[in-house]
Amino acid sequence: MSMKYLGKWAAGAAFLVATLGGGASYAAEQFIPVPSYRVGAYAAGGSGVFGGMLDYFNLINERDGGINGVRLVWEECEFEYRTPRAVACYERLKDKGERGAPLFQFVSTGATYSVLPRARKDRIPVLSVGYGRSDSADGRVFPYAFPLVTTYWSQNSAKIRFIGMQEGGMERLKGKTLVNLHHGSGYGRETVPILDRQAERYGFRVVHLEVPHPGTEQHSQWLKIRRLNPDWVILRGWGVMNPTALKTAAKVGYPRERMVGVWWSGAEEDVIPAGDAAKGFIAAGFHPGGTGFDVHRDLKSQVYDRGLGDLDDPARVGSVYHNRGLITGMLTVEAIRRAQEKYGVRPLSGEEVRWGLENLDLSEADIEALGFKGLAQPLKLSCADHEGGGAVIFSQWDGARWVPLTDWVESDRELVRSMIEASAARYAEAQGITPRECASPAAS
Repeated sequence: MSMKYLGKWAAGAAFLVATLGGGASYAAEQFIPVPSYRVGAYAAGGSGVFGGMLDYFNLINERDGGINGVRLVWEECEFEYRTPRAVACYERLKDKGERGAPLFQFVSTGATYSVLPRARKDRIPVLSVGYGRSDSADGRVFPYAFPLVTTYWSQNSAKIRFIGMQEGGMERLKGKTLVNLHHGSGYGRETVPILDRQAERYGFRVVHLEVPHPGTEQHSQWLKIRRLNPDWVILRGWGVMNPTALKTAAKVGYPRERMVGVWWSGAEEDVIPAGDAAKGFIAAGFHPGGTGFDVHRDLKSQVYDRGLGDLDDPARVGSVYHNRGLITGMLTVEAIRRAQEKYGVRPLSGEEVRWGLENLDLSEADIEALGFKGLAQPLKLSCADHEGGGAVIFSQWDGARWVPLTDWVESDRELVRSMIEASAARYAEAQGITPRECASPAAS
């Protein structure tokens, strides 16, 4: 642990002693609700992400004694990636703990959409790290929504930039045909607006093909793709849809080197079941896979060597989904730590953690001190900007591992922010919401 974070921990311990008295035996606990899905068609993703998040919470407890001495406790609620069950989990868990739930995160766009109006009323922030409503990045309209790191619209703008790089320049996209093969859900349809906008801007044709849940039936869509013979296929899949798409692409003879996936199509669990059919497939990500980062060293010694790991198969540690969970856990912890600086080292409420999120500022040095150098990007949020990052990397599956193809590719912030603000304004008008006064993201 760096001196910066050691100093914060010591200050927190001193606060507890001063507040509770030297002889007090009370141990402060911060409750965190964990609505999760470890069964069903999307269990591979859910078990990996939630496993990584809980591994990080265990690491904070075992290595650091909690966040400045406040230990983390949690309760899971299985919702099987079904939105009505996710809403039921929200209602069941929102009032638990000493101060109620400080935040929620579902790793489900559908659940996030459904819960946001309730969370706004209950003053509980909803985190959606790399997913959810893209327009909720406008904190003026969505004060309790936090699509951290990068939204789907940011990712998609970076994806088109990547395709432009492969074609030899953005001007070379004119006249090209792209197919958006997407999951039949709110998540799957989320990038239709920005793809249409980019197609208009750069002169390419985009064809949207939807695959019904859960994604095992794609034959007719791939027959259309074979007839269209597009220059690129964007795979916006989830769960079993991904290996099915890769295997079907191989059957119809479409090159996987011309397929670019969203980060929910770019994990080991998405490609290994497809076997050789996955070789050459490219996927976007807001982090890499692998265990070559300091946080994994601490995770091994402090959690897995002590038999406290959340994953049944330790070989999944460092997988793409597991690393995503580690990042989600880290951002959760740092938001709480930031809020403690204002409200004191104690269990915090949702409204207090909302302030911590809006004032979260993680520099390169902070990321390194936390053990995430090379794994996570710097992040700075504000009242108006609840995204904060936006960059994307691209990797290619070689049959055994994900091989990085690029460094960070920046999103088209100007285009994305204009779409976010326009969409958020429409939502505010429809819902009768008066946006908060905030400085613009550029000024904040």
